[in-house]
Amino acid sequence: MEVVKTRRSIRRYKPDPVPDEILTQILETARIAPSAGHHQPWHFIVVKDPETKKKLEISSWAVEAPVVIVGCGDVDVSSRWYMVDFAIAFEHIVLAAANFGLGTCWMGKLGIDGTIKQVLNIPEHIKVVAVTPLGYPAETPGPKARKSMSEIVHYEKF
Repeated sequence: MEVVKTRRSIRRYKPDPVPDEILTQILETARIAPSAGHHQPWHFIVVKDPETKKKLEISSWAVEAPVVIVGCGDVDVSSRWYMVDFAIAFEHIVLAAANFGLGTCWMGKLGIDGTIKQVLNIPEHIKVVAVTPLGYPAETPGPKARKSMSEIVHYEKF
């Protein structure tokens, strides 16, 4: 529960590289995520090259992270559920990163992915759903206000 409670969106990163062994473990959590019909309609592109990151036309603070992960959904594999399945796998990445002391910031890109697709040579049937920078946080934001349980949880009926 601690990683779920303390995970924050990070918008400032240290330049320290992320060890490949840790990055691999984080990506493994996405690989083993559940999906409808076990179709796994996701792809993740790891971008470390500073020049390539700049070409993605994402926020300048995100480009400063040592790693950017571009998350995609495969419409041909699962046109109905690819976004839900992708979201489960991407959240695994976000939580696993926090578990290793790394920061992320989920940045939705669905429908505004033209430049990213071109720069990374992503096929037409693959949709960019979200991007996250990944690195060691240079900031530690506090918790944000959240709705109470009684505002969001209903028993037996709405």
